Amino acid sequence: MGYLLTRESAREAGACYDDKRLTPLIPVEGSSPRQVAELEIPIDDRIWALCNAVGASDKTLRLFAVWCAREALKLGKEPDPRSVNACDVAEAFANGDATQADLAAARDAARDAARAAARDAQLSKIVEMLEQE
Repeated sequence: MGYLLTRESAREAGACYDDKRLTPLIPVEGSSPRQVAELEIPIDDRIWALCNAVGASDKTLRLFAVWCAREALKLGKEPDPRSVNACDVAEAFANGDATQADLAAARDAARDAARAAARDAQLSKIVEMLEQE
């Protein structure tokens, strides 16, 4: 599909750049995703534009979110199986192989896992700090 970032699509998506800043960045005919990736603006702004202003499908955005989550899970020693399952279910949902109810249940379980991990980390840290006094 021929995705394009145009000044109009950037404005419609709520870009924080005004027309004065958009005009030199985006040609009248628009910019391809590759051209957006090569713009000399902060990387967060380039990712925002690619996710919000080029007309990417819900499926593409969901699969990108799953990829981001899986990359984040790699940063931990042993990711909670509920978080891994949430990625699997979100990917299945994007591909039409899971229901909204499946997605909600996996999301809730992953949220519980994140809260439990945060509580465990807080408990460990406060014990460590108290033992150092």
